[in-house]
Amino acid sequence: MKIQQFEDKGLAHFSYAILSESESQIILIDPARDPRPYYAYAGENGAKIIGVIETHPHADFVSAHLEIHQLTGATIYTSALAGADYPHHAFDEGDVISFGKIKLKALNTPGHSPDGISIVLEHQGKDKAVFTGDTLFIGDVGRPDLRENVGNMKAKREELARQLYQSTRNKLMKLADEVVMYPAHGSGSLCGKSLSEAHSSTIGEEKVSNYALQPMSEEAFVKVLLEDQPFIPKYFEYNVALNKQGAPEYEQSMKAVRRLEDNFTPEEGAIVVDARGQQEFKSSHLKGAINIQNGAKFETWLGSIVSPQEAWYLIAGSDKELNELLRKAAKIGYELTLKGAFVYTSKAGEQSAFFDKKPFWQHQIHLPL
Repeated sequence: MKIQQFEDKGLAHFSYAILSESESQIILIDPARDPRPYYAYAGENGAKIIGVIETHPHADFVSAHLEIHQLTGATIYTSALAGADYPHHAFDEGDVISFGKIKLKALNTPGHSPDGISIVLEHQGKDKAVFTGDTLFIGDVGRPDLRENVGNMKAKREELARQLYQSTRNKLMKLADEVVMYPAHGSGSLCGKSLSEAHSSTIGEEKVSNYALQPMSEEAFVKVLLEDQPFIPKYFEYNVALNKQGAPEYEQSMKAVRRLEDNFTPEEGAIVVDARGQQEFKSSHLKGAINIQNGAKFETWLGSIVSPQEAWYLIAGSDKELNELLRKAAKIGYELTLKGAFVYTSKAGEQSAFFDKKPFWQHQIHLPL
């Protein structure tokens, strides 16, 4: 038995492949939008992907669960409470998936979302690991304020915080201390407020070090959990709905993006995201463009500034950078709202009715990497 962790640093997202070596079968947990790393891992191990488990409809990234099902025939498992629109098997408390010497056991652990589950991995008759989704993080727990207006089940943040108190105390903390914990996110995710940079932990370690698992009343837990939560990006509700439905096939969706000729002129008043570096942008840019630099958090800033209800254009400094940016935008499903993408090569001093030579701070939004 092997557990392979995949990391998307930009979104601080962890996904997993559980390999039964005896049966050459793999079950994935919370896969990212681009399914190619999972196919490569299966190929390297001569294994078949037979299942995909979604711990909940994710808010901060788009999952490839539907595409993987369509290509490989893998069964999708998720809580019946999620009301998923794609073909799936309900996976709730008491349900078990067995393959090889592995058993995957569902725990309903609401709190971050009302439909959240955790998955306990039993190997050769003993609990070895738990995949906690966004319920329990290393050093933190999932934020409870993302499902007040979206999803099959909606719940107020106070209600979800109380559910999270019960899920941690009555479900996860009752697992053996040596059980290894694998969360869906690490440091830098906006699904919590103080996540650790570690990639795994144990239930015992979290009981000692995680502020949210310390002895306290339910009222005290709710109070401390609701304090100082980070802002909610505009794209979060959009991703919950898209994941509930199932996203379109990744590569086909990328090919469908309109690639416009260099120095294309968007219509007046269009939303234009210019992802070139700060100095290039200062030197020359289209009037009204928003400079969101191509950095480690590009997709988070993009989904925070541009609403999923707004069509937009994307500018890069080269074809290579444009391809990279499109793949980042697709992580949050924003290639589906893109009107077109093009390379901008104009230089400072060039005269154009659409060229803006005013200092960028007078009218531009400039965001850090």
